[in-house]
Order: sequence, then structure tokens, then C-alpha cells
Amino acid sequence: MKQLLILVVFAFSVVCQAKIDRQQVLSRNNPHVTRIDSLASLSVGNGHFAFTVDATGLQTFPDAYRNGVPLGTMSDWGWHSFPNKQQLTTQETLRLYDFGRGRKEPYAVQMKVDGRQKDAANYYRVNPHRLHLGTIGFAIPQNETEEIKDIDQTLVLWDGIIKSRFNYKNAVYDVRTTCLLDADAVMTQVETTRQLPLLFRFPYPTGVHSDDGCRWDADPLHTTTIVRKTGKSVLLRRVLDATTYYVRISWTGKARFAQQSAHAFTLTPKGKGAFSFVCEYLPSEKLQLASEKEDTPDLFVTSRTTDFWHRYWDEGGIIDFSKCTDPRAAELERRIVLSQYLMAIQDAGDTPPQETGLTYNSWFGKFHLEMILWHQAQFALWGHPELLARSLAWYGKVEDKAREIAQRQGFKGVRWMKMTDPEGIEAPSSVGSFLIWQQPHLIYLAELLRRAGNETAESRLIDETAEFMADFAEYDKKNDRYVLRGCIAAQETLPAATTINPPFELSYWHCALQIAQQWRVRQGKKRVPLWDDIIQKISPLAHKDSLYLAAESEPNTYQTLRMYSDHPAVLGAMGVLPLNRAQINPEIMRNTLNWVWKNWNWDKTWGWDFPMTAMCAARLGERQKAVDALLLPLRTNTYLVNGHNYQDQRLRLYLPGNGGLLMAAAMMCAGWDGSEGRNPGFPNDGTWNVEWEGLLPMP
Repeated sequence: MKQLLILVVFAFSVVCQAKIDRQQVLSRNNPHVTRIDSLASLSVGNGHFAFTVDATGLQTFPDAYRNGVPLGTMSDWGWHSFPNKQQLTTQETLRLYDFGRGRKEPYAVQMKVDGRQKDAANYYRVNPHRLHLGTIGFAIPQNETEEIKDIDQTLVLWDGIIKSRFNYKNAVYDVRTTCLLDADAVMTQVETTRQLPLLFRFPYPTGVHSDDGCRWDADPLHTTTIVRKTGKSVLLRRVLDATTYYVRISWTGKARFAQQSAHAFTLTPKGKGAFSFVCEYLPSEKLQLASEKEDTPDLFVTSRTTDFWHRYWDEGGIIDFSKCTDPRAAELERRIVLSQYLMAIQDAGDTPPQETGLTYNSWFGKFHLEMILWHQAQFALWGHPELLARSLAWYGKVEDKAREIAQRQGFKGVRWMKMTDPEGIEAPSSVGSFLIWQQPHLIYLAELLRRAGNETAESRLIDETAEFMADFAEYDKKNDRYVLRGCIAAQETLPAATTINPPFELSYWHCALQIAQQWRVRQGKKRVPLWDDIIQKISPLAHKDSLYLAAESEPNTYQTLRMYSDHPAVLGAMGVLPLNRAQINPEIMRNTLNWVWKNWNWDKTWGWDFPMTAMCAARLGERQKAVDALLLPLRTNTYLVNGHNYQDQRLRLYLPGNGGLLMAAAMMCAGWDGSEGRNPGFPNDGTWNVEWEGLLPMP
């Protein structure tokens, strides 16, 4: 009944609002580039695949952009492993720990002492890693960036097309770049009076923690072979150790395709005027489909792509800040609109996304399951639940590996890994392997999907996820309560050996177990008595001097600098999550918010810390702080011209910040269960007259 009332109120509020001119909102926020800027590269993509370009509309100058937002060509399926010459096994990455649970528990960790264990940990941390599939650019020397003049480049958000115009040696080039919806392919049209050869190059992977993934000095380690060639197309086979994929290039008009070196090819148009080509990347299993296609680019395919973008913008949520008088409103709108675009092209694939998406490698291209909340919860809140459902289905594919982790450590159910890859292999980590806040995400995200009308998550996985959570919570007989220990908190400055009852995890256990019980009841199953006992008796958040602590085991939280660095995760306990009055006193949380606001070491924070702070402030009725948190002028809260959330020289983009921003914005507009009125997260003093459509409230 409560859910029905929420939906009725939501529908009524939508009807009562004048329809927003969505195309106008988008057009005033189209990124515009007028110079070669390594932090201003633009991308096109389809959620599974993305292609990032420089100011020429292609990847002409990868060297100039390597240390900015690199010119990546990456996909969900493109992965590679270096040869395992030592025959190292995942078992060799394990080390035993004793957390006082009456047994030794094996965890996959990085080793400091030389030997096979260290070699194994290093190997499985690096492998597999995501592949850069290859660059496409004009055949212009890398040192001629200054010859590119009169740059006028726009990402047309409404159509998902990058339009680029520039002058090179007195010839003008008009370039249109888009990504196909139905294939991992980029289509480009070039209009000019003097066509340049197009250069296709293919690198070997680096296997480095954070880089563009391109090693250009390893020609003998991989092969690029012409499999088939016609007057209109060519098919290349790429072989890198045990990895094979294909590249299919097709074009209109007359052109000459030639091999220049082991891994470099040119396509030289003949004549003047317009020239179009499509470059498609295919895993081996899709090769048959490639051979059945027409040889020339299909313009109807691109029309389906623009149709998708029109539907994406028309059918999802939108926020219009044009009637706000606060001078920061336009910037907040820009960040939100560009984040919507980036989430669609980078985060809507068949696997959870990595922090730097499909643009460049961070953490070897692997994804972090504790971050899936920040990346993708927003899809359900912004009217695109099907995009979240894509990657949520991945959990079922790696269930056996998650069960194996739980069983080897002596727990029931499934324990979801932290840093992993499409196969679910646990990457060894001295921090990540001890995190637990990724565990409830599946339950929480499944609930968001259900509320959005997409009940596709498997209830069995929810049960097994909750079963581990219940088994992990230890009963403290002396105090008749349940505690969480033997873990590293979301605020990653606390050691696993001594940490007891981190606040965000306590609240998340309470919230997720309640949701899991509700799922059982709706399906006609009996409630699990142990889960109800934990819900009733899980420890309240520890506090001292009217401030919540980073953990019950850290009474000196506010005296030690390291304790108020990194994520202020305590705020997520009543921000990301609904208020549980048995655990949380709102006034103590308000005191904690105010202390964090004034004293936190904000230089050590991350992009999602700002929306998390905003959501806590909103639930406490601190509306001005909620807005201010989203716009704090700090390095890790910087949003580049392309909309990417800049962190530092290593992480020039950080998609959890973008996803968190969308999550907070939806909540501040549409509210949360129990909130009152429209826009409950924005000041009601007349300066934030925010209009919106298509958003759903948070739990």
C-alpha cells in the first residue's frame, strides 16, 4: 500500500508539471572544444564499447593525450592475460588469518616476501587486464599538433554524435563520429577538399595499473593479419598470446588499404568530397556475423543509434535548472546532464564497470564490486532500469566463485569478491579482500530495480547473499547484540584485525536483511528467524561526545588525522541508506555531519564522497549543505569540459563520482520514503526552483 501511494504521488507530481524541453536542456550543455586539450577528449559508445577521440574527431594524437583523458578503444569483452609461465595458481595467493572465529580464514592478498606466493598474487592482480583494441586517426605526425588550427568540436548529446571541424595545412576537415548501437563499432564521415590517409594501429597491452594500455614497442609479441580483403572492406585478425579478436573495416567510395608495418595500416581515400568508414571490433565468437554483413557502411544502422539516444533522453529522467537564481545552478545542471551521457556510454554493459569505464585502464581494467552502487544505482532512479539489469545479471554467472570464497573461509552463502573481472576471479589485495560493504549491493540494487518496475533479479541470489551476511554477523551473548568484525570498513584507513562495528556496514546489514526478508514474504516464503534476530539486535552506531565514530573500536576517531581522512563513510549510514532509529540518532548524525564538514581532510577524499555527504544532509533537512556538498570547490569534485570527474594525475576520470552525483540529484528532487514535498533536498528559499521529470524516490 505504501509503495502504491508513493507511485500515485509521483505520477500526480509529473502530470502537474509543465513538460520540460529536453532537447533545449541538452543543447545548452553540449561540450564544446576549441583547442587540443588532453583533458577535453570526447567519447561515443553504446554501454558495451566506447571510443574516445581528440580534437580531430579521431585518435590522431594518442601521445598528446596519454597523460590526460586517453584515447581509448575498449569493450566489455576485450581482455588479455600474459602467459602464466610459472603455472601459478589462485590457491597460492591465499594467506591464513585468525579473527577469533574459532578457525583460520584464507584471504587472497598481496605478499611482501619474494617467492611463488608473491608471484602468484602479482600475476592474478594484473591478469586478466582490459585490452585497448586499437587506435584510428588521421595519418598526421605526432609532433604536428600545432598544425591543427581553427578547432570547433561539439558533442551533440541529443544525437550521440561528435562533430569536429579543424584546419590542417590550409585544408578544412569536417568529421562526424558516432558509435553504432548494435555493434562494437565506430562510424566516421570526413568531408574535405583534400583527404588524408587514415591510420589504424594496434598495440600490445602494458599490464600497468593505470595507463592507456598501449605498448608500441612489442611487435614480436602479437600478430595482426589480413584475413580477407575486398574493394570495400578488410578483415583483420589480432592474436595476443591466448587472446584473439577481429577488426572489420568497411568504407564507401574508392580507397586503398595497405599495410605499413607489423601492426599499422592505412586507408587512403581516392578523390575529394565525403568519405565514410566503419571500424568494427569483434570477439572470435561473433566472427560469423561479420562475414554475413554487407561490405559498405549501413546508414540505417546509424539511424537506429540516434533513435536510441532520442529515446534515452525522452524516456528517462531530466532536471532543468534554468529557473534557479543561484549562480551555481548552471554548473550543477551541466555536471548532471554530462554524467547522464557518460553513464550510458561507459557503464551500461554486461559486466560491472571499472572506475575509468571504457576510456582507459585503472586497477588493470578490473572492476570493483563495492563501486557498483555508485556507478549504477542511478539507472533505476533515472528511468533506465534495464541498463542496470544488464550488469546485475553478471552476478549469477560468477555465483560459484563467490560461494567458493565463502566456503573456504567457513561461511554460508556467497561472499562477493571486491576487485575482479568478467570471470569472477578474485584479485589479491591486502585491503580489498577484507571489505564487506560490496556484499549488500546486490540486494539493494535488486530492490531499486523492483521499485522501478524491473523485477529481474534472482531471489535465490538475494537469499544466498543475505545468508552470508547473517553468518558473518557474530552474536555477542554478553551484550545480547550482533557485531561486525574481522573486516576493513568502507573508510579504508582501519585495519581488519581490530575493526569492530564500522557504522556504514552496520546500517547496510540492517537495511539489506530487511529487504531480503520482504522479498521472501512477497514470494510466499517463510521469514528466516535468524535474519529477524539480527535486524532487531544488530549493534547501534558507536558514538562519543555526541559524534559517531569511524568504528566502535576507534574511540579516538577525531584526534587522529588518519581517522578523518579517506571516505567519511559514517555519513552514508544515514544518507545512502534510510534512517533506522534503533541504530541512529538524527541529532548525533547532524553533529557528525557538521564536524565532518568543518574538519575532514577533504584533500584525501574521492568523487563519491560529495554526493554521499549531500544525501546525508538532505535526509537531515540540511538543504543548503546538500547543495553545497555537490559543488564544493575541491580537486576531487572537479568536473572537466567532457563531464568527467577528475581526481588526480593518476585518475583523470572517476565514474563513481558521476554516478553518485546522479544518485544524489534524483534523491534531492524526487525525495525518499517518508520525505515530504517536491525537491526536499534543495533550499526552499526561492533560489532553487528546480524542475524535473521521470525520477524515482530513494528508499
